[in-house]
Parts: sequence; structure tokens; C-alpha cells
Amino acid sequence: MRHSQESGRTAAFLESLPPTLLRALQRDWLHLARPDQLPPCPSEDWSTWAVIGGRGSGKTRTGAEWVRALACGDPAFASEPVGRIALVGETVSDVRDVMIEGPSGLLALPRRGPPPRWSPSRRRLEWPNGALALAFSAEEPDSLRGPQFGAAWCDEIAKWRQPEAAWDMLQFGLRLGREPRTVVTTTPRPIPLIRRFLADPRVRLSRARTADNAAHLAPAFLAEVVARYGGTRLGRQELDGEVIEDRPDALWSRSAIEETRVAAAPACERIVVAVDPPASSRAGADACGIVAVGTLGEHAYVLADASVSRAGPNAWAAAALALYHRLDADAFVVEVNQGGEMAQAVIAGLDPSVPVTPVRATRGKYLRAEPVSLLYAQGRVHHAGALPRLEDELCDFGPDGLSSGASPDRLDALVWAVTHLLLGPRAEPRIRQL
Repeated sequence: MRHSQESGRTAAFLESLPPTLLRALQRDWLHLARPDQLPPCPSEDWSTWAVIGGRGSGKTRTGAEWVRALACGDPAFASEPVGRIALVGETVSDVRDVMIEGPSGLLALPRRGPPPRWSPSRRRLEWPNGALALAFSAEEPDSLRGPQFGAAWCDEIAKWRQPEAAWDMLQFGLRLGREPRTVVTTTPRPIPLIRRFLADPRVRLSRARTADNAAHLAPAFLAEVVARYGGTRLGRQELDGEVIEDRPDALWSRSAIEETRVAAAPACERIVVAVDPPASSRAGADACGIVAVGTLGEHAYVLADASVSRAGPNAWAAAALALYHRLDADAFVVEVNQGGEMAQAVIAGLDPSVPVTPVRATRGKYLRAEPVSLLYAQGRVHHAGALPRLEDELCDFGPDGLSSGASPDRLDALVWAVTHLLLGPRAEPRIRQL
């Protein structure tokens, strides 16, 4: 009874408001936002607001509204306008396409006055009051040397290839105003930087699930992803925004990968590009695993993961060839159990000069992968930089495969490459010109 009375009073109050005020209320972020989308109190002691959530949970809108509020000096968010703000994404294209021009980006927010002016060539967004937001790529941490800011928005930090380096360079530039602050919007992965956020008392956390934003998502999308991934490790991470640690029975651990990671690989004696082709030739089939690995002495260096999803044969063969030529590789290693003969033919059709070494699986994926995981444990395999999607597969691969039930295409390609280079017959190294 009490709830119905309160609802009636609320409805009566809203009906009493003039139409112009009602329209303004419908655009007001403080009225529309969920509690997890509103920042900590500005007067509290915090340096970073980490918005950790599932795919489509409204993280981008949260970050964009926070940046606009700071740029415009909204008293609910800041005591005064912040004149210089850093926008940092995985790449400059991500900053442009998601954070600025995207459906929930800064230029798409409901207008309360003249919009900010975006200058793509200068990578800057300028508000009428003179406040600036500057775009940076996390792939270029040194680009953050020199500039200074009063606030920053970092998007999808768990995907960055050099998260620690880019984050550290940003911290040195946050030196304007009385209390520079950062909002981080990301779907989580258990990388060291995310763990630091969870343990830091000056970091405030907001969490959201994909389902929390159901009103703004296609019902068919939500029903399909929940039915397929709900309850799985992948679903808990990508839909529920949980930080999923290593699977206890996985062949790989993140700590082991971190211990042997290198910033860049040395000049390698041999380089191969391994291809794990999908069983079907139609576009939309399983992903095609494409991983490049090089060797120097008894050590292997994982150089790149160029795997592609939902691509037809010509598209993934072109991606594999592009990686082969970019790295000046020695050969392709192609699994021929399912679709391999077709893969060889497609590669030969695009570039007949490329040598292809066919390999055939005679044991299950787990048995093939186990000797390679032991090489990691011995410190003989190193990842050059971060390879997030490949590493997610490695650390979620147990005796029954991936927890999602998907095919471990990236892992398969890696296993074929390392097996060929370190566990198979050794070929004579090629002398490379440095």
C-alpha cells in the first residue's frame, strides 16, 4: 500500500511539471543513470574510479558523461571545469570510434548547449568553454610523455597491449588542478593492473552486468548470449564483469606467462606462422587460428596473434599471408585434419611462393598441448608483449577444453607452431639481416 501511494505521488508530481522541464529531466544523466554509473562523491579521497562491467553494460556512456561533466564544470561531478582531459584507448581508432564518435560516445550525448568540436587531425575535442579532451593510443605509451592533464578516461584497459607502461606514463601527466582523477571503463581480465585496482584503497569500484542494461540492448542479443554463455567462465567475465582468475585445472597459468614475458623479441633464427583452419569453408564458421612464433637457440618467442573470426577462406588466408610477409617468416605450418588441404590450396592460390608444412593431429588437443605447456613452465617460451585473447584461451584450457565449449583455435595454432620449432625435427636456421 505504501509503495503504491509513493508511486502515485511521484506520478502526480511529474504530471505537474511543465513539458520543457519534463524533456530536460528525460535527458538528465543524474536522473537516468543507475547507481553504478554515478561517480564517487567528489569530496571523498579517491584517485581512480574503476567501472568494471560486462559487455554492453553501459560503461562507455558512464565514461563519456563523466568526461563531459568535468569539462563543463557540472557541480555534481566537479567543483570547477577541468581544462585538459586525456582520452586513452587501445588505439587511436578505438578512441575515435568508441569514446568520441560511437553510439554512446561524447558526440552522441544528449545536448544541453553547443556541442564540442572534434578535430580528428589534431586528435582533440574542444568544448565552447575552452576545455580540451586529447586522444591517445595505449600502443604508444611515450606519446603520454610531456602533456599534462587534470583528468583522464581510460577505456578497455584490460585489452591494452602495454597496460602497465601506458598507465604509468599517464600518471606522470596527471598534475593539473587540485585533485586529478581518472575513470577506467573496462570488461575485466585478471591482468596485474586490474588486480592493483582491486587492492588499492584509493580506487573506487563500480560493477555492472550486461543484464543491468537490458533496457538499451536488443532482446534477442541478450537472450542468445545468456543462453550460450551464462554460467561459464567466459560468461562470468564478459557478461557479469567478474575478474576470473586462473582455472585450477588449466595447463597454463597467467603468472607463468607473466614471468617469461618480454617487451620485444630478439632477432629470431626461424619464424613460422601456424594456421589452424576452420573445418568449414563458409564465412561465419569457427575462428581461424593464426599465430606467429620465432626461435633463438632453445627458446621460442610468441610474436603475434592474427587469428580472425567469421571470415571466409580468402579473408583469413590473406591475414595469414600479411603476417607471414610482415615478419619475414620462413614457412607456414598448417593442420590438415579438417580443412587443411583447402587451406593449403587457398594459400597457394594467393601466393604460390610461400612454403607450407602440413601437420596432422594424431592425438587429442589436450595431449598435444601438454608438452608445450611444459616448455612454458621451463621458461623456454616467451610472449613478446601482451596477447590477451590468446592468453585467455591458454589459461582457460583444461582436460575438457575451454569452459565455454568453444574451439581453442588460437591455442591450437600456438601449439602447432611451438611443437614444430622446439619439439620436432630441427631445421637449419636462416641467417637474417638485421
